Amino acid sequence: MTSAYAHPEALVSTDWLAAHLDDADLRLLDGSFKLPGVTPTAVDDYRARHIPGAMFFDIDAIADHESRLPHMLPGAMEFGAAMSELGIGADDRVVIYDSAGVVSATRVWWMLRIFGHERIAVLDGGLPKWLAEGRPVTDAVPKPGRRAFRVKFRPELVRNRAQLLANLHSETEQVLDARTIERFEGNAAEPWPGRRSGRIPGSLNLPYSLLSNAADKTIAPREELERRFAAAGVVADKPVVTSCGSGVTACVLAFGLYLTGRDDVAVYDGSWAEWGLPGDTPVATGSANQA
Repeated sequence: MTSAYAHPEALVSTDWLAAHLDDADLRLLDGSFKLPGVTPTAVDDYRARHIPGAMFFDIDAIADHESRLPHMLPGAMEFGAAMSELGIGADDRVVIYDSAGVVSATRVWWMLRIFGHERIAVLDGGLPKWLAEGRPVTDAVPKPGRRAFRVKFRPELVRNRAQLLANLHSETEQVLDARTIERFEGNAAEPWPGRRSGRIPGSLNLPYSLLSNAADKTIAPREELERRFAAAGVVADKPVVTSCGSGVTACVLAFGLYLTGRDDVAVYDGSWAEWGLPGDTPVATGSANQA
């Protein structure tokens, strides 16, 4: 683990995982995600190759299916039932990885955290680093027994549209957007059909990719994370809400802030997939801050 972080237990190395892969209380989740229409799908990739013992956490399946928005948080009972099916018990240590490095694994980390599970960590560098080091993978899908998962919902870690609209006037929270500067400034089309281009007025921008090292996909050191957040305009004495395209890469920023000691960062679950819909939500475009 990396001792410089405020929460070193939240990030484990490939060396650590290899040494603890057979621990009785370890539960490993593949939290990979791809946009709709991209093939092979994330679950196809998982079935072909994953770290031994890993179960697949499908953020599109473990979601609120009554919402018109993509992969919104499910209800507490539904989430608890899904975790039980994945063989995750209340006292288990859960390690999450994804096929991109440290991206959608943080969405799974945030979901577990918001429903009260505390023993959770993300694999630094994810599957790319694991593969680059020649470590084992398999196509064998585990069949875990059901375990009792305890749910305790933490509403302070999520925001909705109404709360973001109210914040436009109160300005009590900083809104930090994880999308590219082109999307943030409204100069690139959104991948979610029917959405306007632009940003939430008054929001800041820090593309999620800037929190990782390009070479090995590992998270940047704490000092670099703090420098990136400061350069984006984030101040220490004001609460932060992160946003993105659909609530996935916003969790990368929330995770990065958590590593620097910000325990109270919330995620706007609907993100631009909701805010960008035609309607009365105001949209800003044009030049803005750049980290």
